[in-house]
Amino acid sequence: MAAAPEPVLTDPFSRRSVWIDEPARMRRALLCLPFLAAFSASARADDRRDHERARAALAAGEIRPLAALLVEVERRYLGTVIETELERDDGRWIYEVKILPPSGRVFELRFDAATGALLRSRGPVQERP
Repeated sequence: MAAAPEPVLTDPFSRRSVWIDEPARMRRALLCLPFLAAFSASARADDRRDHERARAALAAGEIRPLAALLVEVERRYLGTVIETELERDDGRWIYEVKILPPSGRVFELRFDAATGALLRSRGPVQERP
């Protein structure tokens, strides 16, 4: 069976060719670079502030050390911790922990960072026997 010939593009489509429009695209990309650089710098500053806030919360006794919580998580749940995050939600510090179990389907646990109490789980949670 022979392949059908490709259709011929009509004039409006052929005018918008990538090659014809390439210089304009390059100019737009170059104009965006200063904004991207500024955004990247502010993201790094936010990360530094997050670390400072977390250290201050730990020093003030507002949160438990992440290492202590991870020991409990690894003892209680099957799998490997692949990501952790500390966030502030409605005035409360929360540790979010993602775990990859042997089944391969990631699950997420949210703990009160002050008490270590499990607030919520999402996904196929697998506890150790």
